[in-house]
Amino acid sequence: MKFLLIMHVNPLIWDSLTEEERDEVMNGHGAFMDTVKRSGELLGTAALAEPAQSAVVRVRDGVPAVTDGPYLEAKEYLGGYYLVECESRERALELAALIPDAGVPGLGIEVRPVVFSG
Repeated sequence: MKFLLIMHVNPLIWDSLTEEERDEVMNGHGAFMDTVKRSGELLGTAALAEPAQSAVVRVRDGVPAVTDGPYLEAKEYLGGYYLVECESRERALELAALIPDAGVPGLGIEVRPVVFSG
């Protein structure tokens, strides 16, 4: 089964951490990636730029309209993800608990089954 382990970023929480705490979270991702690579469960991963660097494209009457900035104004935004393939939902939850962001008060990892991938 494939699962997306989604990391949401809350800038208020992230900015409240000390530099040492932020470094610990960032360095912990390397250890997590080593774990899921060794187990063969990692299919892919991506870290995303902050929403200020995004653009939204909407097509109206066949004409694309591009606006700068995030799709929605929100406190949290999608910061990145790991795409994993593992034996069960329970294993996906175990893997999510290994991601360092899960240990930061106010943050968590969303675990969502993939129903289609190409």
